[in-house]
Amino acid sequence: MNAETPDFIRATRTAYDTIADAYTEQFSDWAGIPLLDRVQINGFAELVREQGTGPVADVGSGPGHVTARLSALGLQVFGVDVSPRMVELARRAHPSLRFHVGSMTSLDLPAETLNGITALYSIIHVPDDHLPRAFAEFHRVLKPGAHALIGFQYEPGGGHLHLTERFGQEISLDYHWRTPDEVAEHLTEAGLQVIVRVLRETLNEEKYARAFLVARKPAQESVAGT
Repeated sequence: MNAETPDFIRATRTAYDTIADAYTEQFSDWAGIPLLDRVQINGFAELVREQGTGPVADVGSGPGHVTARLSALGLQVFGVDVSPRMVELARRAHPSLRFHVGSMTSLDLPAETLNGITALYSIIHVPDDHLPRAFAEFHRVLKPGAHALIGFQYEPGGGHLHLTERFGQEISLDYHWRTPDEVAEHLTEAGLQVIVRVLRETLNEEKYARAFLVARKPAQESVAGT
């Protein structure tokens, strides 16, 4: 980790390294994802397949279970996560898939190489002043005409939460609850067209509502913007 790594990435990395084993034990089952959320992921995979072949990045891949599902649905997918321990556990659980350590604010990928991006419950740890950079990176690495699926928890008025403990472990981790309109505005400002918005209320013991946005990089764009 170099000296230029933002503080929030350092904190998020340390927190998830600390809780990775307990988190994976509780949240690594595809069947454990609510059906309404699985429908969004499955539908996105079909959308990506219709656009053609090419690599897809699951950004904030965690235990790797969504990455594995996308692979089973026929996508050429790899996982990216800020936590080395999460990456280690994902590789162990899914040895046939590729996972590497990285941040959505600085993707180690060439421009216009991805056929799709999923970022499920990972932008919630990115502060407001860094979110434009993350979405600019999504725009940079997506092929013209390719799509991104952004999933996140939200509160109607937005909000912020700082946790100092999770799974019985001491951590320092920030959560940013943005409204769907706020996230859509950031995507639009990054040059991505929001074409789908799906909102759902809380289920069972959930504390926060969920939103799924599908954004598309305009087909006529190129690296030079012509």
